[in-house]
Amino acid sequence: MQPVPIRTTVVGSYPFPGWLEFATQNLDKFGPADIEEMVEDAVVAAIHDQTTAGLDVITDGEQTRLDFNLSFYGYLKGIEPNHAETRKFGPAAHDQRGKHSIVAELTAPAGLGAVKEFQRLQKLAPSGPTLKASVPGPYTLSGRMLPNAHYKDRYEITEALLPIVRKELEDLVAAGCTEITVDEPSMSCYAYKEDTRRFVNIFNRTVAPVVGKCRLSTHLCFGNFKGRPVGFRKIHPMLPDFLDLSVDEVHVEMANREFDEVELLAEFAQKMDVAVGIVDVKNYYIETVQDVVERIRKCLKYVPADKLAVAPDCGLSQTARWAARQKLVNLVAGAREVRKG
Repeated sequence: MQPVPIRTTVVGSYPFPGWLEFATQNLDKFGPADIEEMVEDAVVAAIHDQTTAGLDVITDGEQTRLDFNLSFYGYLKGIEPNHAETRKFGPAAHDQRGKHSIVAELTAPAGLGAVKEFQRLQKLAPSGPTLKASVPGPYTLSGRMLPNAHYKDRYEITEALLPIVRKELEDLVAAGCTEITVDEPSMSCYAYKEDTRRFVNIFNRTVAPVVGKCRLSTHLCFGNFKGRPVGFRKIHPMLPDFLDLSVDEVHVEMANREFDEVELLAEFAQKMDVAVGIVDVKNYYIETVQDVVERIRKCLKYVPADKLAVAPDCGLSQTARWAARQKLVNLVAGAREVRKG
């Protein structure tokens, strides 16, 4: 059970400052020391916005990740970009994201970079809020890799990535990280057509070494590249199997779906804490404090206050910073109002 009733948290990512977006397109003009300074400044900005809003749990905003999971591909050996497989024109959508061919055994001799990110967050964050790290699960991480003769399908690629992700989780705990989210949006996106028991088995084997050693959560959403979902946006295909995920908390996208299936939160709450997406990261309507209050009270019909956390629906990387900032401010203010009764 979580220590704070109606805890305020985030999934992981936060918008890049405009100057960082520009700099990432011109990295050849900067030296290594310049880039490290730039990253630290961006993390400071993300920390500032989250702590000013008053969140109980903060992240580094994933300011070193140019893409949620493709950034991790830079740490993997045995792959190379495959631009021929990517659509290049027309409305931005998931099929324009980069794909990679597998050319050798998949390894990550230096890890996936999450430990260094967390250590930077430890150095820069003030005391008070809980510090959280986010890592993509192996099934989601496999999504942009093309099968080959050695790895015949996505599941074989997933199995190759599983020990790499598991080692990253172990290293995070060893570095002092007490809260980790393992992001598996691909599992929730494809629960309607894939074997959900197989998903649970993959997830639980991934996290097994850190269960009980940190507060462990997973994020289940339906995709958010350029504000566009990709999956079948229903929770019921995940049940009852996803109730067996080895987590302390599950994060569920709700606001963008107008709280459809909110009653199903009660099933999750019987087995774990529940973090509910209360503000919509794909919508530029800024939820008022009263909106947040009403939405939290709706959730309290199904999840006890001491098991409920509130958050944005998804990571905020695809949302303009001005909107993300105000959504977080109102999220925290609404939670505090409900806590007061």
